[in-house]
Amino acid sequence: MTNILRKDCDTIVASSIKAVLPDSAVQKALQSKDFRTALENCRTKGGRVILVAAGKAAWAMANAAYKENPLLDTGIVITKYGHSMGAIAEKIRIQEAAHPVPDDATFAATREVLELTSGLSEHDLVLFLLSGGGSALFEEPLVKPAELQAVTKDLLASGAEITEINTIRKRLSAVKGGRFAEHCAPAKVFSVILSDVLGDRLDMIASGPTVADTSTCQEALAIVKKYNLAFPPAVMECLAEETPKSVPNAENHVFGSVTDLVKAAADSARACGYKPVILTDSLTCEAREAGSMLGSVAAWYSTKAEENMAFIAGGETVVHLTGNGKGGRNQELALAASPKIAGLSNAAVFSVGSDGTDGPTDAAGGFADGSTCALLREAGLKTDQILADNNAYFALQKTGGLIITGPTGTNVNDVSVVLIRKCP
Repeated sequence: MTNILRKDCDTIVASSIKAVLPDSAVQKALQSKDFRTALENCRTKGGRVILVAAGKAAWAMANAAYKENPLLDTGIVITKYGHSMGAIAEKIRIQEAAHPVPDDATFAATREVLELTSGLSEHDLVLFLLSGGGSALFEEPLVKPAELQAVTKDLLASGAEITEINTIRKRLSAVKGGRFAEHCAPAKVFSVILSDVLGDRLDMIASGPTVADTSTCQEALAIVKKYNLAFPPAVMECLAEETPKSVPNAENHVFGSVTDLVKAAADSARACGYKPVILTDSLTCEAREAGSMLGSVAAWYSTKAEENMAFIAGGETVVHLTGNGKGGRNQELALAASPKIAGLSNAAVFSVGSDGTDGPTDAAGGFADGSTCALLREAGLKTDQILADNNAYFALQKTGGLIITGPTGTNVNDVSVVLIRKCP
């Protein structure tokens, strides 16, 4: 039955991700009345249409936009290393950069965007395609680059939620928190957004480059205190400066989110013969806590299920780094579920990032079933120690529990699934 569970896991992962690829979302956005009106106003008055795409899904979004509207004048795409799938058009430049910590390539590509969008007129139109990962991939720091990189690493290791992290990051940036839209003014900015933030808070997705910021300096300083963070004086000075609260030249539209991902997972699970139950699309807690909870759900139902069941949770958990191992939140979640389902032949838990990368690894996530703990014991490994070392990748590699998809071209959070086959 283990082989059946893993086969169904792989089917659900592939089908779910395929359903949330950005092609249809971008096509829908560019066929909307709002964009058609903006485009007509630009063209009839002799303006230019400039494409800027940033994030893990930037290449796929830009490719879809060019297919829908090949008359774009020029453009730049900034995406994560390995996420570009080749040339789109001669007039669209593609740059790859680092994630989750920005690097020199990030800064250089962002400066190129700022140069391209400098001195625009009210007749010009900026088509801004934004997806998760944009906080790292689209950046012009207001502090020294090394300071920004250190702050980013500290925030990621702290266990802070993404909205908390972005509340800090947008205040250290010349393009976040609505500042990119201000830079483009008086040109109109039309943003098409794939959401990787629970609740689709526009000002928090990729730190809201074209959205008026709803967070405050007081909130930013409270986050520093909450996580006992120590930042340089220049950083603290930026945190005390307020961000734009109005960006009238920008129009922002969300066309894809984790809600779509969990619905797609439910549809795929149903097609595989399971009765799907969506638990939530806003899962946010420690990854290992979520794994333990989902493992408990699996253990309870494993002896009671009268039909095949799939319990589905979407969202984005966090990892508080306590060790120096290799892994990611989805791998930690799956591994943390394994003790709860140890020895069960009819239950499995898996979790995957829709972008195809989980933490600084080549895995999209992890899979655990009733044999996972036994296989680790045979290798002389203990689950609790592995989790303390944040070394889930190594452990799941030993058990065959890594889920590897490669870069997917989308990014709408994570989906975690409990699969239970009916009792014999």
